[in-house]
Amino acid sequence: MAPGGCAAPRRPALLLLLVLLVVVLPGLPARADEGARRVVALAPSLSEIVVELGASERLVGVLDGGPRPPGLEHLPSLGRHGQLNLEVLLSLQPDLILLWPDSVGPAMQAQLRGLGIALIEAQPHSFDELAGQLAQIGAALGHRDAGERLAERMRAGARSLAARYARSEPLAVFYQVWDRPMYTLGGRQIVSDALRLCGARNVFADLALPAPQVGVEAVLGRDPAVILVGTQAQAQGWQDWPQLRAVRKRQVWLVPDRGLERPSFQMLAATARLCELLSRAQP
Repeated sequence: MAPGGCAAPRRPALLLLLVLLVVVLPGLPARADEGARRVVALAPSLSEIVVELGASERLVGVLDGGPRPPGLEHLPSLGRHGQLNLEVLLSLQPDLILLWPDSVGPAMQAQLRGLGIALIEAQPHSFDELAGQLAQIGAALGHRDAGERLAERMRAGARSLAARYARSEPLAVFYQVWDRPMYTLGGRQIVSDALRLCGARNVFADLALPAPQVGVEAVLGRDPAVILVGTQAQAQGWQDWPQLRAVRKRQVWLVPDRGLERPSFQMLAATARLCELLSRAQP
């Protein structure tokens, strides 16, 4: 008999109690196998985040928009940007949808929100928001620790870049997305925050649209010190405008890493490459 006259609990009963405590009580650390098991990612950056978290086996379908991360070639395609195949998505029976809102139209967004399937909307406007989404998605996939580690590394890396590349006067940069017609990025795009970390500023940061169309005259009016382009042909096209400061100083440069346009953890390394390039620019 145990002290107090109560029978001592048998070992099997004690083990069962411990199991119930781990599984049922809230606030305890999540097991590695908890979280969503059938995930669809509706943007290349979101597919990339799942891979970075070490949870690629939970992906069952992806929305395409360029080369896929290694190891995802076999997954069913849900369509391409702006052309989501909802029938295919539903056939995969996902228990979590990772949505980049701009990857589908407003009507489709509303449909997805009304499906009754868990949904995370991820469209960060800053590195701090991206770090938070890494942690959020990690928790949803049962990889909470991995998500929090990546989030902290993202925040620490961003602080380090900002300290290293700070300028007394931010470098004026025009970021060209396309040329016919000409598109750039507005101030709420995360690339604008990447430029800030590099001691630079987006000359069209005052525009609210994600990808506003602009004309040559508008670029001339803002006279950037650096023009970043996607192709050599785009760079050559600016030689017709020698009055531009960037052209005079021979600072029309190719974007060093297109990972800048995919907000996932790898964007930190892509931004470091951008900062190194811009550090060589004359104001």
